[in-house]
Amino acid sequence: MSALAEPILETAADDGLARRNARVLAVAQALAGGNNTVIVTTGSILGAMLAPDIGLATLPITSMVIGMWLGALPVGALARRYGRRFALQVGSAFGVLSGLISCAASLQGSFILFLVGTFCGGLYAAAHQSYRFAAADTASENFRPKAVSWVLAGGVMAGVIGPQLIIFTKDLWQPYLFAASFIGQSVVALIAAGVLIFVKIPRPAAPKTMSGGGRPLSKITRTPRFIVAAVCGVVSYATMNMVMTSAPLAMVGCGHSVNDASLGIQWHVMAMYAPSFFTGSLIVRFGVERIVMAGLAFIAASAAVGIAGITVAHFWIMLVLLGLGWNFSFIGATTMVTQCHSAAERNKVQALNDFLIFGSMVIASFASGKLLAVTGWVVINGMLLPAVIVAGSLLIWQIRMPKPAA
Repeated sequence: MSALAEPILETAADDGLARRNARVLAVAQALAGGNNTVIVTTGSILGAMLAPDIGLATLPITSMVIGMWLGALPVGALARRYGRRFALQVGSAFGVLSGLISCAASLQGSFILFLVGTFCGGLYAAAHQSYRFAAADTASENFRPKAVSWVLAGGVMAGVIGPQLIIFTKDLWQPYLFAASFIGQSVVALIAAGVLIFVKIPRPAAPKTMSGGGRPLSKITRTPRFIVAAVCGVVSYATMNMVMTSAPLAMVGCGHSVNDASLGIQWHVMAMYAPSFFTGSLIVRFGVERIVMAGLAFIAASAAVGIAGITVAHFWIMLVLLGLGWNFSFIGATTMVTQCHSAAERNKVQALNDFLIFGSMVIASFASGKLLAVTGWVVINGMLLPAVIVAGSLLIWQIRMPKPAA
């Protein structure tokens, strides 16, 4: 066996191990999510300063999302070949590179270099987005929603680490805005890599037959459960990303300060992750479909607040509601995905799910800059409603379908 490979899993899910992994991954999520928040908060602001066209201001965040999209399948392939921990550590290396390259971009005033830096941040994000699936790998079916929730609960600290890092460092390297923040971003990614050493996620046993790898993806993706799970995941993440990407730039454009924008993102990220302490328990008690539906309702409510006004209070309330909606709908959709595959199928199905989600985010993040420049903040919020209606309709269709036998 390769020194890089992890032990092969031959026993049933061990919730003791799952709890340990979930705690470790929650700490790593706090650090990796903080890294991500730095890019989200600074991307459109620094992008507006460096880009040749204001309509390209959100392109750095789009570059990050492209990195997430293109990194999703390789992360799954690395996990299959060498184990989860190795794949996650490779992602951390790109997190360190992201901060260093972005710092160089700030020093040189290079928009292209900034795009490269945020692209590396996207490759890192592709890896840390899979933390939630990694936590589910060793969990029983009953504990799985809680394991996913525990990991995402680590994002509460991410909501503090990222914005506070920006607030305290943005002007330390005068006159280069955010240069010191990007160095801090690299340090945080390096610490996260150290935390991941303690993750222990065995690989599934090698298949004993030619069919041991499970069903082909073409068959899995045609099942109603996967279709609904993927659509709900896409809608929850793409709508959230479109609004979150443009929110800091919109706040600054409406006369609010960079600190107001950073704190708005901080409250948003905390709202994204704080409910994770109990979302898994709510799923177990009320059912995953009801929790996803509640999340979609929160997203619709956030759109209504965003349309209603442009004061700091409107922006912050909208961002908090959006974060709550993302938490319920995305954790629920993730749980539904884990119900669509066997252990042998998990890496390819999960990687495909994230590939679809991040691909939709590429479109959403790129469109947000143009939409904000051409049509304004109200239109961006209004576009959330049709997407929520489509996902909600599919979810109702899924709920009314006869339940298959176990």
